[in-house]
Formats: sequence, C-alpha cells, structure tokens
Amino acid sequence: MEVESASSESKASPVRNIFLVASIAAGVQFGWALQLSLLTPYVQLLGIPHKWAAFIWLCGPISGMLVQPIVGYYSDRSTSRFGRRRPFIAAGASLVAAAVFLIGYAADFGHLSGDSLNKPIKPRAIVVFVVGFWILDVANNMLQGPCRAFLADLSANDQKRMRISNNLFSFFMAVGNVLGYSAGSLKTLHSFLPFTRTEACDVYCANLKTCFFISIALLLTLTTLALTMVKEKTFSEPERDPAEEDDTRVPCFGEIVGAFKELKRPMWILLLVTCFNWIAWFPFFLFDTDWMGREVFGGDASAKGKLGELYNVGVRTGALGLMLNAVVLGLTSLGVEHLARGVGGVKRLWGIANFLLAACLALTVLVTKLAKDARNGHPAVAPPPGGIKAGALTLFAVLGIPQAVTFSIPFALASIFSSTSGAGQGLSLGVLNLAIVIPQMIISVTSGPWDSLFGGGNLPAFVVGAIAAAISGMLALTLLPSPAPDVPNSKNARPAIVAHL
Repeated sequence: MEVESASSESKASPVRNIFLVASIAAGVQFGWALQLSLLTPYVQLLGIPHKWAAFIWLCGPISGMLVQPIVGYYSDRSTSRFGRRRPFIAAGASLVAAAVFLIGYAADFGHLSGDSLNKPIKPRAIVVFVVGFWILDVANNMLQGPCRAFLADLSANDQKRMRISNNLFSFFMAVGNVLGYSAGSLKTLHSFLPFTRTEACDVYCANLKTCFFISIALLLTLTTLALTMVKEKTFSEPERDPAEEDDTRVPCFGEIVGAFKELKRPMWILLLVTCFNWIAWFPFFLFDTDWMGREVFGGDASAKGKLGELYNVGVRTGALGLMLNAVVLGLTSLGVEHLARGVGGVKRLWGIANFLLAACLALTVLVTKLAKDARNGHPAVAPPPGGIKAGALTLFAVLGIPQAVTFSIPFALASIFSSTSGAGQGLSLGVLNLAIVIPQMIISVTSGPWDSLFGGGNLPAFVVGAIAAAISGMLALTLLPSPAPDVPNSKNARPAIVAHL
C-alpha cells in the first residue's frame, strides 16, 4: 500500500515519508565510505601508478559539475507518470549497483581477458575499474541530487520541514559511514560469501567484493522501500505560447546559464559561503588518514620495515577517528534544529560551526608539533604517546559537529531560497553542487604542489583550510540572509530574506 505524499504544494508530506526518502542516503554513503577506506589499496593492487590515481579521483567533482545540474534540470521538468524525481532515483540506484559490480570484479574480468597474475600492472583490470569508477561517481551524483529535491518537494515550502528533512539526510549519511567503515574493517567478511575469493582476487579483494555486495543490497532495499511507499505528484509542464518558442533558451545548458543570471542575492551569498566552506573541508577529507600515518605517527608510506608498518598503524588509527567522526555526525544531525534555535538561527549556527572547523584544522598543527617533539631524541620507531593519539582522535570526533551542519543547512537554505524565488528545486540544488565540486577540483589539483612548496606534508593544505573556514564563518554571520522563521516575531520585523536584500 502506498503512502501518499503531499496532495498539494501547500500541504507538507508526513515525516514518515521524508524519513523513508532520507534513508536512501545510508545506502549511498555506505558505498562512499567503502571508496574512502578500501579503494586506494585496491588501486595499488591493480597496479595503477600513483601519479595517475589523482586523475581517477577527479571523476567525482567533474561528474558532479555536469551531472547534478543536468539531472536537476530534467527532473524539475519530468512529466513521467511515476513522478519527477523517482525515475532518476531508480536509475541512479541501478547504475550504482552495476558500477559497484564492475569495480569488485575488475581483477577477475582483467584476468579472464588476459592479464597476467605475475605482473604488477594489470591493464585490462585497470580499464574495467576506471569505467566502473566513473559510472559509480556519475550514478551517485544522479542519485543524490533528486533525493534532496524529492525531500524539498515533500516539505512543500515548509521551511522547518525542509531543515528537518536535510537533517535526516545528514543523519543517514552518518549511518552509512558507520556501516561502511565497520564493514571495511572486518578482515574475514569474505568468509560469508566464499565465491568472492578467486585466483585473481586475494583475501583483501574478496573482502572488498563482499562489502560491495552488502552495499548493493542495502541501497536497493532502501530505494525500493522509499519509491514504492512514497508516491509523488505527477508534474504537468505548462504549455508555451508558440510565438515564444523561438526566443527560449537552449534546453538544459541554456537554462543552467540562465539560472545563474537569475539568481537572487541570497543564493549568490549562499554559493560563496558554501565555496569557502568546502575549500576548508576537502584538504582534511583527502588527507586525514595520511596525516595520522605521516605527521602524527611519523611513518612513511613508501618505506618498508618499521616505518612502513608505523604508517599503516597510523592510517588504521585514522580510520578509527573516521568512525568516531561518523558517530558524532549522526548524533549532531538529529539535534541541528535544536542547536539552531539555541544559538539564534541557522545562519548563526553555520557561522559558529565554520569557526569550530577552523579551530580544529589549526589544532592539527599543534598535534603535529607535539608528536614531532615526542619523537625527538627517541631513535626507536614507536607510536606517539597516548595523549597525542587521544588529541588527534578528539579532533576527528569534534569535526563531526561542523560536518553535520555542512551536510544539512546549506541544502536546506538552497531549497528555501529557491522556493522563495520560484526556481526549480532540482536545478537550484544542482547549482549549489557547483559550489562544492569546483573547490574540490581546485584542492585536488593544487594541494600537492602547495604542500611541496612548504617542504611536503599535509599541514600547509590544512592551514589554508583553516583560513577558508574562518572566512566562510564571517561571511555566514555578516552577509548570509536568515530564513523567515529565524526572525523574532514583532510588529516591526520584516521577512529576513527581504530585509537583507
């Protein structure tokens, strides 16, 4: 039996419907957690040179820059009898399943095609892996944008409901992280699916396959439940005057360019704050476990013997930090609405969260210095003292607080501002995604040379991140408009969005 969604734009859908759609994020993020924790070693197993690995990881921002706005545009205008968002969500989930299967079986397909098990580089397996990896990133971008737009549709212009739906989406992202990191840490998981271990696929590869099968099952189950139990209102595109047809923009790309031209001041400020926010986040996302292995534990990824082992221990400790981060992220996501009321509004909460992010990134310099001082005069290779490890893990955990805010408030504000201006939810969220992926591309390309300029290591990029976070916080507090519910009721109070224009 289907659970009805909002029957009209003025009536918000029940929270249970929003809960079901938001739960898809757990399946999506389960796969992302596996990528972050397991795919880098798998890349090395296939023999992909390190200098090319960075170009493979650029797929995410490139596909996000193109796919989300395009999918958002067409989902806003879809007249399918199944609804505007559901066909895209179903297609995205199916592509994720296919891509994950290709990645997991890349070594087997390569071996069947002629790759030698005795050679370090397996070119055919690499081709299968790269194809699967690019499909996976395209599919994830195809899936997440319509999910958030669907949540905005179900909220029916209710600003509080929009914030709650994005908080739930952030919560389920944390759930997916916890499940993904937990599954990735189990060394004997492949024993539950013995067929995953083959001549071309060792224990590590078999564990990755098993994790991916679990990921497929979880994502398809959650997506099927949401799409069958939450019905979407069919959209009928208004007829155009034939005399105006010649004056219309080029479909999709013309509309995207037009969307930028027609953005109101609140949305432009939101894009600016988001851009600096993600310039701050990406150095840590890219190098968090490497920082633990290199700077905190003093290991060397390219060395053999004790230094190499020490680096691996640091990376595993960093993975534990990511688990703590995911737990705090999930708990904070459930309380974002209460935190916003407590500090006086969502924009103030976002500003405070950005300053907390800046402080944590700056403190990585202190933790690194303390770890280096502890190693001085001690030639024996050993992990850092317990207090330093605890300090580093505390930073991972505390960062879950601003991360919960980053994963919810910007998207809620984008939905609110686009509703106020009459813009389509899908296209508006796709435009917001550009403020996320462009910084990711900048950091991916420049962080390596920037760190090398200052002698290597990850701290130069972290310092840049701390500065960017502080700028983002100041912009959020001083320029970003507040949505109307955050303004105290008074006779003289005007709607916040109007008052800040």
